[in-house]
Amino acid sequence: MLATEILANLNKFPHCILLTRVGQFYESYFDQAKEVSRLLNIKLTSRVWDKQVVAMCGFPLMHIDKYLKILVQQNKLFVAMCEEFPRPSLPGQKPEFDRRVSRVITPGTLIDEPFLNPYDNNYLLALSAPEITAQKGDPTTSSEVGLAWIDISTGEFFTRTSTEVALRNHLTRINPREIVLNRNLESTHPIRQALMEEDWFVSNAARSPPASNVSFQSDTSTDDITGLSDISSGALPLYSQEESSAIGLLTSYLHANLLEHMPQLLRPNRELTEGRMQMDSNTIKALELRESTREGGTAGSLLNVIKRTTTTGGTRLLSRWLCSPSTSIPEISARQSLVAFFLSRPHLRDDILQLLSDVDDASRIIQKFLLGRGDVTDLLSINATVVTWSLIQQRKGVTMTDHWAGIDQLLSKMTDLKGLSHRISTALENVDRLGKGSSNDSDAIDDDDHAKLLQGPLNVSTNIKYDGTTRWSIRPGFTEQLFALHTTLGELLERRTKLERRLQLTYGAPSLTLRSSPNYGMHVHIARVKRDRAKLKESPAFVCITETGSTCSYFYQEWAQLGSQIVETTVAISAAEKEVLGMLRNEVNASSAHLRKNARIMDELDVTIAFSNLATERNFVRPEVRDDVCYEVTNGRHPTVELGLLTQGRVFTPNSIALNSGSRLQIITGPNMAGKSTLLRQTALLAILAQIGSYVPADHAVVGIVDRLFSRVGAKDDLFRDRSTFMVEMLETAEILRRATPKSLVIMDEVGRGTTVTDGMAIAFATIHHLITVNRCRALFATHFHELAEMLGYRSEMHKGGGIFSEVAFSCTDDSHFAYSHRLRPGVNRNSHGLKVAQLANMPETAISTAKKALSILKGGVHDNISLAERSKLGDVLADL
Repeated sequence: MLATEILANLNKFPHCILLTRVGQFYESYFDQAKEVSRLLNIKLTSRVWDKQVVAMCGFPLMHIDKYLKILVQQNKLFVAMCEEFPRPSLPGQKPEFDRRVSRVITPGTLIDEPFLNPYDNNYLLALSAPEITAQKGDPTTSSEVGLAWIDISTGEFFTRTSTEVALRNHLTRINPREIVLNRNLESTHPIRQALMEEDWFVSNAARSPPASNVSFQSDTSTDDITGLSDISSGALPLYSQEESSAIGLLTSYLHANLLEHMPQLLRPNRELTEGRMQMDSNTIKALELRESTREGGTAGSLLNVIKRTTTTGGTRLLSRWLCSPSTSIPEISARQSLVAFFLSRPHLRDDILQLLSDVDDASRIIQKFLLGRGDVTDLLSINATVVTWSLIQQRKGVTMTDHWAGIDQLLSKMTDLKGLSHRISTALENVDRLGKGSSNDSDAIDDDDHAKLLQGPLNVSTNIKYDGTTRWSIRPGFTEQLFALHTTLGELLERRTKLERRLQLTYGAPSLTLRSSPNYGMHVHIARVKRDRAKLKESPAFVCITETGSTCSYFYQEWAQLGSQIVETTVAISAAEKEVLGMLRNEVNASSAHLRKNARIMDELDVTIAFSNLATERNFVRPEVRDDVCYEVTNGRHPTVELGLLTQGRVFTPNSIALNSGSRLQIITGPNMAGKSTLLRQTALLAILAQIGSYVPADHAVVGIVDRLFSRVGAKDDLFRDRSTFMVEMLETAEILRRATPKSLVIMDEVGRGTTVTDGMAIAFATIHHLITVNRCRALFATHFHELAEMLGYRSEMHKGGGIFSEVAFSCTDDSHFAYSHRLRPGVNRNSHGLKVAQLANMPETAISTAKKALSILKGGVHDNISLAERSKLGDVLADL
């Protein structure tokens, strides 16, 4: 029977690793067992089925999370979980099971696994691609594609349209763990090829019905919650054909994998381009918003440096804000007002943070209930979270003043859920005493124990005690049925106590106890045989079951009957508790929309309090955000670099930047290692911080709304796609010149390097000219081509054509002593001091000496203008060095 079930499931899920539950183990068979054994480093063994030797391996249930992490997260395999479902049986019968696959676990469909990152979303994204695409390499014509993505662990669901050209940018921002394509999409399709080149994890699904045929939980979309942090028309979104196809593909894939755990989905929130700052994938990576390019993790990223959030949901929200800052001034101002409110009230801030520290990840817990996986511990967490929300709202009532308008706008959108909390606290036993971890107590009754109880008296859970000390989940008086059953159980336990005492006195056996075990059923146990069993041996009422050197067990009819009544009553209580817990789960599910909304409001509250803590710790100021092209920062500081220097006991040198309608572009020159790239990134990061509602590291800041942010900094080669570093830089530059608008902010570093000096200088000049005359955007342009100053009409620190020239100062006392001031000042730097940097890098003295002699010869002009005879002479000189 087992072999037949396993073969059927292997044929049904051929693309999956099949793990079959057999008792207290998960097992793998046939050829898959060899792969599982190798990946998990567990012993490979065998068994005989129908006279054939079959390979197999297995591991205990307790290790499932550890091994799922290896199979799914590390090796990107699909795992089909085949579970046991007990058939109805009479007491005393050997239990029988049906086995069926209840869920297929993939990288994008994790629910509540312990290895799921609590601080990051785990998105599954479906992509609806057109069969006919634009001509490859033509950026002016690009087909529209539909995107739909969901975090199944929180229920957050989004959709939008994109173009093939912009798809890479959206994927970098969303960062899905798994991308689903229509399996009929050809392998040569440009989108499929692009995804494979970028090393995204791609799955395939069958063609699916459009979103119009999909039922959603409610008419409330994922982010249509606070009205403070989301741009929403208030009407139900109308999805495009591409979006509908992507939504249908995603839901079809979820149905095929979640199976019995498939929840009803929220209506997807339609993400619009308007209202959010647009950043391409190069910018997100170069600015290290979420991950550091050096470490490969969050250490050194902007998220890591500014994170002061207390809740996991707040951290996920902060991460999303960083990659999609707002362009709505009312929204930004509302967030800033909350930051200012908490900044001026440190005691209230600390009080609320203390309350938030007791809040669990409500969004993921709510989703567990909708997926049918919520347990008693989760109910306790929901109750504690709702109580905390109520306490936070009470703080508002205690200190209500005219200054509370901003926070009242946020908190007033919360739904009062005291009724749900009262139902849970009334139902659950000793809520205050048990706390969040009560169900982990060895005396607590869990669902597995209840299932065993239902199989018969010989499989009584070891957690059930017959001395009245069993801890139940539901209060005995919550229903009349439970009250009657607990009364009956109390009377039976009292009879048991009296029976045990009577037998001890009658037979002179102080060590006699009444026990139950799976092997011997209800039996009388004698712990000291030599002393206490003399009279029992003479009584025909006691039948010896087993005996050891010091103990002996007996069957005794009266205890067997009484014990059976206790077990039957216990099973009835367990079934009644399951019924109550099911009712409570349904009530949580019915309130899920309100719970989600409250949780999202608390996430936003957590982020704004975190911003106020950050401003206090790092001396950040409130920026003035305006609807113009001004960008004026006085003594701005790079948040990440400043923290790195502080840890070394060093001080960051601040700098000021002024861009406006009269002078939108600044050309920055200076020596190597002087901090030009740092200044460029700092300028971009301050704009991002300002538009997510945070304060910024500066003495004063005025930031005009940035609709698109572009970064051409720190490119490297792309050998996989046959692109040199220079080619990558040119592709990025071309993208900027095509897409930048007058409200955009562009930072460009060393455009034109990697080719000849004259070619590079020409490209740099053309780029600056295009930015000034065509794009007319705000831009910082760092370069070592000081000749550009004359080409652009630089005369005695005057500017022409909208460009302002600045240099990073550098002081040199003698040939071997020099220092960077890192201070920006008007002017043009004529010397990059590359040899000084080479000395700092400890290049061999002979190489430094040769470089100095070569430099003295080359200083007459650009080497491309040296005649052939002079070049030959130069070669002879260098050969003699």
